[in-house]
Amino acid sequence: MDKIAFITGSSRGIGRAVACRLAREGYAVAIHYLRAEDCARSLLEQLLREGCRAAVVQADVADREAVTAAIRQAEAALGGPVSLLVNNAGIAEQHLFQDVTPAFWRRIFAVNVDGAYHTIQAVLPAMLHEKRGCIINTSSIWGQRGASCEAAYSATKAALIGLTRSLAMELAPSGIRVNCVAPGVIRTDMVEVLGADTLRSLAEETPVGRLGTPEDIANAVAFLADDRASFLTGQVLTADGGFIV
Repeated sequence: MDKIAFITGSSRGIGRAVACRLAREGYAVAIHYLRAEDCARSLLEQLLREGCRAAVVQADVADREAVTAAIRQAEAALGGPVSLLVNNAGIAEQHLFQDVTPAFWRRIFAVNVDGAYHTIQAVLPAMLHEKRGCIINTSSIWGQRGASCEAAYSATKAALIGLTRSLAMELAPSGIRVNCVAPGVIRTDMVEVLGADTLRSLAEETPVGRLGTPEDIANAVAFLADDRASFLTGQVLTADGGFIV
């Protein structure tokens, strides 16, 4: 299998940094987006200027047929099956649990959990045929310890950890590794809404004395994807600056 990576939610934030890092590591990358086409196209142009191989695809990861079509489109454009899948797409909102509506509960699970289910099932046949492949799911420290006013989000991220560990055991005999990255507080659009005072407080709570960057998480993903990590599977790599030690 060629080194072809499909990164969901890669037009902005952590996913964008992951796509950049993997492209510079020699992967042909599929840049996936839902609505931010301009961001996805600008990243594509940037990577092509650098001599990297890349393509752009659009899909709602909650839509199984759309996901499968996007992966097939990416494979056609990049010349082979996906060998590395990074499930990064996700949504988050803060609510008191009693205010979580059925619609929001269903949507956050549809994106954060069902999205991974859809993408993994779409890439697995080729990985199983080739007897190799790598899947990296993006959880969160809140999936490890929980978070007030983020019960729905934390539940989805905990589900990804369970999925990671179970699939790692199931797929290891087929040469497929499944791991998970659990970011701490990372400076992206998702956390900027918390406000400067809250972010300052969170940085002070982080032992290394700063918030994480998307590039910090991209480094963790690249490490898990590397062949030198071939003995690592079923692991949750917590990249949080020591926040929950």
